[in-house]
Amino acid sequence: MKTIKVGLGTCGVSAGGEKTYEAIKHEIEKENIQVILKETGCNGMCYREPLVEVIDEENHSFLYGDVTPEKATRIMIDHVMKNMPVKEWIVQNSGPTEDDAFFQKQRRIVLRNCGIIDPNSIDEYIAVGGYEAIRTVIKKNTPEQVIDIMTKSGLRGRGGGGFLTGVKWKFCRQAEGTLKYIICNADEGDPGAFMDRSTLESDPHSVLEGMMIGAYAIGAEEGYIYCRAEYPKAVARLKHSIREALAKGFLGKNIFGSNVNFSIKIKEGAGAFVCGEETALIASIEGKRGMPRFRPPFPANKGLWDKPTNINNVETFANIPWIIMNGAEAFAAMGTENSKGTKVFALAGKIARGGLAEVPMGITINEIVYDIGGGIKGGKKFKAVQMGGPSGGCIPASMGDLQIDYQQINKTGAIMGSGGMVVLDETTCMVEMAKFFLSFTQEESCGKCTFCRIGTKRMLEILERITDGNGREGDVELLQHLAYQIRNNTICGLGQTAPNPVLTTLKYFPEEYEAHIRDKKCPAHSCAPLLTFSIQADACKGCTLCAKACPVEAISGEKKKVHEINVATCIKCGKCFETCKFNAVLKN
Repeated sequence: MKTIKVGLGTCGVSAGGEKTYEAIKHEIEKENIQVILKETGCNGMCYREPLVEVIDEENHSFLYGDVTPEKATRIMIDHVMKNMPVKEWIVQNSGPTEDDAFFQKQRRIVLRNCGIIDPNSIDEYIAVGGYEAIRTVIKKNTPEQVIDIMTKSGLRGRGGGGFLTGVKWKFCRQAEGTLKYIICNADEGDPGAFMDRSTLESDPHSVLEGMMIGAYAIGAEEGYIYCRAEYPKAVARLKHSIREALAKGFLGKNIFGSNVNFSIKIKEGAGAFVCGEETALIASIEGKRGMPRFRPPFPANKGLWDKPTNINNVETFANIPWIIMNGAEAFAAMGTENSKGTKVFALAGKIARGGLAEVPMGITINEIVYDIGGGIKGGKKFKAVQMGGPSGGCIPASMGDLQIDYQQINKTGAIMGSGGMVVLDETTCMVEMAKFFLSFTQEESCGKCTFCRIGTKRMLEILERITDGNGREGDVELLQHLAYQIRNNTICGLGQTAPNPVLTTLKYFPEEYEAHIRDKKCPAHSCAPLLTFSIQADACKGCTLCAKACPVEAISGEKKKVHEINVATCIKCGKCFETCKFNAVLKN
């Protein structure tokens, strides 16, 4: 019997996956077709959603991309009923396709089950080896041995800090007190980042199992998953998975017949970016306002309700069952000397193939952008990548051969972060990009530190002035002065890293700041107040499309005659530039 899987992660649903699923279900009922219909999560090819996989009786897989309800109907008739695959829509099967390059340089550990199993079925997770890792450690390993395995693997925390997981667990294990907690930080807030969301939606049991192993190692009997309320599908699948694990006896009392007890609760966050910081997250779980506190004491000694607490993020926990079953050496064999294993990146922005890619540490930026991501949309020029979200920085295309690991990325002034990678092309203004990220951190500042609360506001005001065409001499120096004051005088990672987007764009793209301030020009032709629009007389056909598109009637001219733009009336919206089919409108 054939099996049909439809990708219904958030990316699949937003692309119309639910309608595709219903179309397939309707065809099955209408024609009484004997097949198994399942839903699955995202396999990383977000750029091809909705995705539909047909697996035949010989276990041959045919993955279809961009499947509309109409396409789904034809796939059901031709492929499922008549055994005639629709070759022009296939994006992956046993034969070569243009999308194969997306996976060729990937090494999938965290994403090993994503897009393959039904996230709503614990039995499917068990069928691929799920919960064997926790069974193994309980039956065969002491907590100290588990910590030793993690230490030898070299796994660093994937939430952004990059602290060695085994060492972190050891600190919490050795902390005084019998009551301890373990927390999964699923408060993914970076613009353009969706690694944790996709993992929770596609393979929630791997995260639960990783937490169970961590809890066993540190001696905790209670855990929390702090997940953004803006991730309703992830929250729903987590709750369902916890119920399934409880029903199987994998959670609760006397797990696998041992004296090990463990339970998990879900705390939904209200979307405060600062709650990605450990102490702010803890405060939020306790019912307080999410604000960071001074450290030490660190959470490993005094965390949730003043008890020793360990916090790791989603991706970190999802790695752990694989490491237990495959060995620390197998994980440490991948990556670089100081950054072992793989890293999941969310590819967003001006890239041709946007989605999730899990790659070995040590891969270069160019390999991700060109070999996996397929280069820049529309054949435009690659300009930079923004790594680490609002806390990160912009790395120019000239550094595309840079190996991705924690040390190398930190040297650029950016940070690895949780794995967001926003790809920028020649049409991106770097001053405007810095302004965007600073406006985000300024809004998300909890306000506790004066330098963060006021300093980011002053920096934002300067950037707004520059992009409005009112920049003045000394602005660059003032931005740098404020940046270092904020970095050195705030207590949490939000304030300490907030200036990074500004500092890295100043470092690698100083000429763009100079053009904005001295010449009152935006080299990327992106900042509206600095733009002027005009019409080339020898290219204008007098089609009147630009005049019809102009919201303020700033364009005049008779049909089939050259048109003109009234600069005084023009509001620089760019509608004329977008509408013209003859490239007659110039943007300067």
